[in-house]
Order: sequence, then C-alpha cells, then structure tokens
Amino acid sequence: MVLVVSEEVREAIEARRPVVALESTIIAHGLPRPRNLRVALELEEAVRSEGAVPATVAVLDGRPRVGLDKQQLERVANEEGIRKLGHRDLPLAMAAGAGGATTVSATAQLAALAGIRVFATGGLGGVHREWTATQDESADLRLLARTRITVVCAGVKSILDVPATLQRLETLGVAVAGYGTDRFPGFYLSDSGHPVDWTLSTPEQVADVMRAQEALGGPESALIVANPVPEAEQLDPGLHARVLADALRACAEQGVTGQAVTPFLLDHLVRHTDGASLSANLAAVGGNVRLAARIAAAWARG
Repeated sequence: MVLVVSEEVREAIEARRPVVALESTIIAHGLPRPRNLRVALELEEAVRSEGAVPATVAVLDGRPRVGLDKQQLERVANEEGIRKLGHRDLPLAMAAGAGGATTVSATAQLAALAGIRVFATGGLGGVHREWTATQDESADLRLLARTRITVVCAGVKSILDVPATLQRLETLGVAVAGYGTDRFPGFYLSDSGHPVDWTLSTPEQVADVMRAQEALGGPESALIVANPVPEAEQLDPGLHARVLADALRACAEQGVTGQAVTPFLLDHLVRHTDGASLSANLAAVGGNVRLAARIAAAWARG
C-alpha cells in the first residue's frame, strides 16, 4: 500500500481509539516561520490533551503520510519547495517524488483511506465570488460529497460566496450542522449572516449522526460540523467588512485570478488588520481541533 500510516496512528485505529486528522497546509503555507512549527506542535498537543491521537497528513518524498513525527513536521514547516497539494495533485506528487502539504481535499481523502473518521481544519474552500464569470469552485466540495468523514471547521472562508457555497453543499448532498448555533460561521466571524437547518450541541450528538450515516449506507458523503470561533476571539465584523472590500478591489485592479485569489485576499486581510485575522484564524483552528478530539472520543466509544 502506498499510504504510510505511522505506528501510533495505525495502532490507535486498530484498537478503535480516537484519532483526529489534521491538514498540513496551515504549517507550510498558512503561517510564517518559526511560528508555523510551534502551532503545528500545539495543535497536536491539543488533540492529545483531549485523549485522542493526532494524525497530521502530508506527502514527503512522494509518499503520502498519515501521522508525522517531530522531524517530519519540521520538514513540512521548514523545507523549501514544499508544494500545496489538493487531492488531484496526489498522484503527480507521488510519481515525481515530491513533498507537499495537504489541503482539505487531499487530507480528507488520505485520512479516510487510512480509516480515520474525524478531521479538524480552519475553514473550508467553497464557491468563489463572481462564480458566474469564473466558474471558480474549490475542489473541497466535490471531494466531501464522496468521502465519509466528519469535518470540524469554522464554516467557509469569509472571502468566498457563502450562500452559494451552502447551496452547492446542499446540491451535492453534504450534511451541514452548526455546533451550538443555528448560524453558519464565517471563518474569522462567528456568524456569516446565513442560517443552518440543523444544530448539534454535544460530541455525542455528532457521533450519533455519524452512526446514522453508517446505518443508512448510501452515498459516502461527509458531515460538516460548523463550529464558530468564540465572539470574543473573532475578527471585528466592521473591520472585516472594510478590509475585505479593499482586498476585493485590489484583487480586481491587479488582475489576480484563479488559484492566486485566495492567498492574495488572505494575505491582504492579515496585513491590513495588523494580524488580527491571523489571530482569529488560530483561535478557530484551536477550537476545532479540541472539538474534533471530543467527537472522535464519542465515536470511538461506539
């Protein structure tokens, strides 16, 4: 099998102990050095503190890996040339012997292949603004429509078209529930301004939904648990609106298109909020990781 699962993660899966998959893009591409490695270690420790095993996912030397040791985490954090890999890139990276950090879609695919049912991330990708002109939609959505995994996230990135993304998830048959809220979170914001149809309030309730998915069979689609960043730690909504509007104008003026749009907008937000957007991002990820570990524990209890 081409997938390399660490001994710790493999033993936990075989023993039906809780495991949480973590993406590596935030390490390689989402944070400056050396903060990125510190955050990676802190997120893994947060999973452990809740009684679960962390399984950070990446590709190293062309080998997809689920569960990294400290030396491998250091490579992802510090090596030059670490690529950003979606699920479509995995066979190319493997054949080329390349190294890469996994996005939501690649992490979900590899985690599910390893037998992991719970995955924590920051925010999902989705339908981009001006979709009717660009047809730009994240690969996350279609992958989640055919992958049986529970994704704990802070909604979708607020730079996206949130209502269009929710509609797309509905069309694709991906279940979405707010955690402790009937509002869909907006990544940096506790409330994107849009409702969700279902609310779950405990890890046990989430695990019950996962078991119901198993009992029903049918399409192997994901469950999205939308966990809002606490209001006290969110980005100020007024500041967010102003800076995002400026970022969108700058994006249009500079002719930024395609895959370059998201990193351009996110970088603009970090720089023009004096790092407040990054703080909100990390608060969201930390909360998602801890909740995911509790959900994994509830799932493991069967």
